[in-house]
Amino acid sequence: MTSRRIISDEKTYLDKDDRKGTSEPSNISPAVPSLVIMKLLGFTFAMFTMPIGTYFLTLNLLYGGNSTFAGATAAIMANVVLIAYVLVAMKEDQSDRLAAEEKEKKAL
Repeated sequence: MTSRRIISDEKTYLDKDDRKGTSEPSNISPAVPSLVIMKLLGFTFAMFTMPIGTYFLTLNLLYGGNSTFAGATAAIMANVVLIAYVLVAMKEDQSDRLAAEEKEKKAL
């Protein structure tokens, strides 16, 4: 089989510019606000440290070496962190929606 030779005058599909004639600056702002990323990192850290820390703290101090109860307490802490993340996300979504509605009212 023969392959097609690319002539240097031709532009390949990757070389073609689809934005001919537009001179608007590109938007380099992040797609997700930094506050949201910081919340996600905080909850990720909490999801990692809270259950493990709870397990080891309650294993000997509270339950006297009973790993079943310590593991159950760690699982409960993981669920607490997860529920807290969901509540914070819902609150943030609600505040974004209220801000958008207020912006629409001001525009009218």
